[in-house]
Amino acid sequence: MAKYKKKRARELKHDRFRDTTMSLLDRTADRLEGKGRTILYALGGVVLAGILILLFMRWSGRKSDEARAALGRAIDIATATVSSSTTPDPTAGTVFASEEQRAQRAIEEFQKVADKYGDPYKAEARYFIATNKLVLDRSKGISDLNELSNSGVPEVAALAKFALAQTKESDGKLDEAAQLFANNPAVTAETANLKLAKVYEKQGKKKEAADVLFNLVDASRKAKGPDNLPLPPSAAAREAATALQSLDPDRFAKLPPEAS
Repeated sequence: MAKYKKKRARELKHDRFRDTTMSLLDRTADRLEGKGRTILYALGGVVLAGILILLFMRWSGRKSDEARAALGRAIDIATATVSSSTTPDPTAGTVFASEEQRAQRAIEEFQKVADKYGDPYKAEARYFIATNKLVLDRSKGISDLNELSNSGVPEVAALAKFALAQTKESDGKLDEAAQLFANNPAVTAETANLKLAKVYEKQGKKKEAADVLFNLVDASRKAKGPDNLPLPPSAAAREAATALQSLDPDRFAKLPPEAS
């Protein structure tokens, strides 16, 4: 009898659960009665939106790949060999007879990228156009770099400032160059400081140049990796050490020894 009661209790409990569930489904069905088409439309809209998003992502990915490939082709031209030889090396790829000829062709290729694609590729292409204009029309190239230094693409703005710093240095505008080189995110801190030290040296600021070089090399020689082992010096750090040894041998002698 006890077993029967337990069994019956389970059956009743099951029946109550079933009844409650069915009642809830019935009430839900009543509320949605006549709205089936609206719900289907809503669900269809959600599915369609998902499909459109997926299609856009695939299209965007293809366009990005296409833009990168076009930018790469233009860069290949901008860095192609310049040779006046009548018998150029057949393994050298595209060869131009002059810097001007190469710059003009590069500008044409970068302009195609700028005309066809949006940022960041458009901004990057405009940066390369400006740097190549320095060969053909220096003042126009500098003007374009000034404009790009305020670009909404941070990497392009930093690169434009660094290119401007180099033009200022070569034009003898050393104060402006020093300001642009300082803390420029376009390059590593070591490279930026090495450039800054060279500008100071040209300005006759020997102590300031030596200070920058000493700090650069000192930090490099003390740097350690995650394994607590010394990091190898960068090319900029090695060049800075050589420059400091020539500029101020006494300061150079105070550097910590280079790690083996």
